[in-house]
Amino acid sequence: MNTPASGANAAAESLSEETVDALIRAQQTAPAGSVHRHEALLSARAANIKQSAVRDVFEISMQPGLVSLAGGNPYLQSLPLERLAATASSIIAEHGLEALQYGGGQGTLELRTQICQVMAAEGIVGADPDNVVITAGSQSAQDVAAKVFCDPGDVILLEDPTYVGALNTFEAYEVDIQPVAGDEHGLIPEALRSTIARLQGEGKRIKLLYTIPNFNNPSGVMLAPERRQEIVNICREANILVLEDNPYGLLKFDGVLPQPLRAENPEDVLYLGSFSKIFAPGLRIGWALVPAHLKQRYYLASEAVTLCPPTFNQLLVSDYLTNYDWQGQIVTYRELYAQRCASLLAALDEFMPAGVSWTRPEGGFFVWLTLPEGIDSYPLLYTGIDAGVVFVPGAAFSAANGPSNKLRLAFSAVPPETLREGVKRLAPVLAQAIAEL
Repeated sequence: MNTPASGANAAAESLSEETVDALIRAQQTAPAGSVHRHEALLSARAANIKQSAVRDVFEISMQPGLVSLAGGNPYLQSLPLERLAATASSIIAEHGLEALQYGGGQGTLELRTQICQVMAAEGIVGADPDNVVITAGSQSAQDVAAKVFCDPGDVILLEDPTYVGALNTFEAYEVDIQPVAGDEHGLIPEALRSTIARLQGEGKRIKLLYTIPNFNNPSGVMLAPERRQEIVNICREANILVLEDNPYGLLKFDGVLPQPLRAENPEDVLYLGSFSKIFAPGLRIGWALVPAHLKQRYYLASEAVTLCPPTFNQLLVSDYLTNYDWQGQIVTYRELYAQRCASLLAALDEFMPAGVSWTRPEGGFFVWLTLPEGIDSYPLLYTGIDAGVVFVPGAAFSAANGPSNKLRLAFSAVPPETLREGVKRLAPVLAQAIAEL
């Protein structure tokens, strides 16, 4: 368990407000007089490439003595690491010439076929391996989608809040990111309709709707089953492609999985999956299940970036899916994350001051806190560090400019007793902010 708050205070003293601000706002332009002549060579697009606030806060959270409720990391300690090491060694020894060589740009047929089996467990039956493109995690798949479909000024709709990595990726392509409101049941269909109508009335070209329907990062919210087909129908009528990102779909605590948007809509949904949450993020293996009529262009764009997904990593994932009880491991993850989520929610119930509310996820990694209107959670990061706890301010997850009264807590990689300690440290910080309203 992390050291007490007093120890955290001593460690945090070395992190001045200026240091923290520099880490989190590293994407700002350099001060006058320090600009190198090569800055004139940068493209307009380069100005839109930002450093992720989540990665910055993660760097801060590595300081000794701090309880980090910031990083959404899977709990890899439950994997059979020694056996995996032996598997990796045998792949090199027995298949080294293949494993260490260039491979096909779409990924191995074996893994693409296995991915279709994984998607069948997620609720997508009958997918064709020929329409699967293996990518460097789903982050790369998002990047390729933006490159293939969007010109500068085109609109991508995103649920609000949404994954910060997607925001950063799409902004780099100079698109017009437009948030769509959600609630405790996910994206609101009527809000989607009205946003589309407004933007079309302004003459905007809307290309994509990006959504994380299962245990949204950061909110932890699951899109209600009765809204799912309606959302696809709305987008189909407006000729908008749905980009469905489902890294947490198998991690529903009770194992009763909602049907993906892609299941009944193979032509209208580009589906993104990943082994980062159900196996290991360091392997950087994800995939896109692309509508058949779009697959070739998507595949060529992906190949132009990575040439080929890493062959060794693909072989290791294939062996894991063939020779390990990967579905049993997911059951282990569900039980583990359910316990940690319950511990976090119990601590919030025990310690949080009046006026703070939060989501109650049924799966995934995150809980989303809402503070009273008028409180900006970003400055509270500093006082949180002083108190020995780190979180991610809500503004990082929104396409809207301005302050946010939200914040994200991650429970996936934190033991129950440490979760309780972290909330105990955080509660007085929020209580003080509320008292000062």
